Amino acid sequence: MSSLQPDLKSMGEKAKRASRLIGSAGPEQKDKALALLAERLENHTGMILAANALDLREGFAAGLSEAMLDRLSLQGRIQGIAQDVRKIASLPDPVGEVFDESVLPNGLEVAKQRVPIGVLGVIYEARPNVTVDVSALAIKTGNCAILRGGSETLNSNRALVNVIHEALNAAGLPADVIQFIDSSDRGLVKELLLLHDYVDIIIPRGGANLHKFCRENSTIPVITGGIGICHLFVDETADLEKALHVIHNAKTQRPTVCNALDTLLVHEKAASRFIPMVVKSLGKDGVKFKVDSEAMKSLKTSEGAANDVKAANDSMDWDTEWLSLILGIKVVGGLEEAIQHIQSHSSGHSDGIITEDEANARQFVRAIDSAAVYVNASTRFTDGGQLGLGAEVAISTQKLHARGPMGLKELTSYKWVIRGNYHVRK
Repeated sequence: MSSLQPDLKSMGEKAKRASRLIGSAGPEQKDKALALLAERLENHTGMILAANALDLREGFAAGLSEAMLDRLSLQGRIQGIAQDVRKIASLPDPVGEVFDESVLPNGLEVAKQRVPIGVLGVIYEARPNVTVDVSALAIKTGNCAILRGGSETLNSNRALVNVIHEALNAAGLPADVIQFIDSSDRGLVKELLLLHDYVDIIIPRGGANLHKFCRENSTIPVITGGIGICHLFVDETADLEKALHVIHNAKTQRPTVCNALDTLLVHEKAASRFIPMVVKSLGKDGVKFKVDSEAMKSLKTSEGAANDVKAANDSMDWDTEWLSLILGIKVVGGLEEAIQHIQSHSSGHSDGIITEDEANARQFVRAIDSAAVYVNASTRFTDGGQLGLGAEVAISTQKLHARGPMGLKELTSYKWVIRGNYHVRK
């Protein structure tokens, strides 16, 4: 690391200048940069993994949790990251898209045209893959980005940004399109939040404390999200064998991420049969359970349940994002009680129903106002790559300016374009 403290004002000035260049770049040049980036990620895999291994060793020595170490690791993931970059390159470029066209009674032709937002300030923790995801999305949409990863990712991010700069330069684009705050000084986060003359939007990816800090200290608009307290409700009509498969995936496929399942709600008519199935199946994969008193009753005779099951703390456990192999289970009297529980405890990220009753599905979708609402599917699909966006810069749980996975279109704004025939206003 350089002994010199990063000059954020200078970084902002460089980003603003670079944004004008990449904002006017054509799709071919931007896609060339992405193709070169994917190629260089694969060619430099050894160098990147060596830097990542150093972060992992330091993180382990510092006592990082298994969840944090999993998020930090790039082992076995570089090829997938490179493929995501290629996927982004293959998607239509939203910049310049014309939509909402109309002709007014006076003959004026009115339309909206998509434009880059400008300069993104992205603050994130423990996930160096975000460095590539954000950079690729920014390049594709003609945006610049100033990145501030967590102190535990410095070596990984330094290696990745070097590769990104190589690709930009080879494509004839300025390296300043993507800049990285190469310092663990937390004071620089607050300094970034005050660069309103240069940065157009702040996107924090991390825990509730980071989001709160950004909201309270930023002079730049902030998009928050990425905190998941995710639910699935199994109603009395659900196919329980199929439901078990969905729940197993939602909880165990990658438990350390924001779209993993946190709380399972089970209709009282299905509880005595289904909850023992869940505990037996998921328990084999190391899942521990926090259950309410009604769920506990269904487990009294379940073999080995006592080793894996604890009574839930009603004042805390239903409001916890576990980020680990822990699952809350609560029995509810029906659809309305399930909806009320989700409305009270969800973070607005991803919530779903498992049902064979279409009326129940429609009522659930109407009532649950989360960024992603599921019917008969795992919450793990709340992901830009899985939903056809290539990747996402974040998952927004607020309502302005974007909601859910933020892909290419969500990284654009628009301008009004009005064409006349020497019109004047009367």
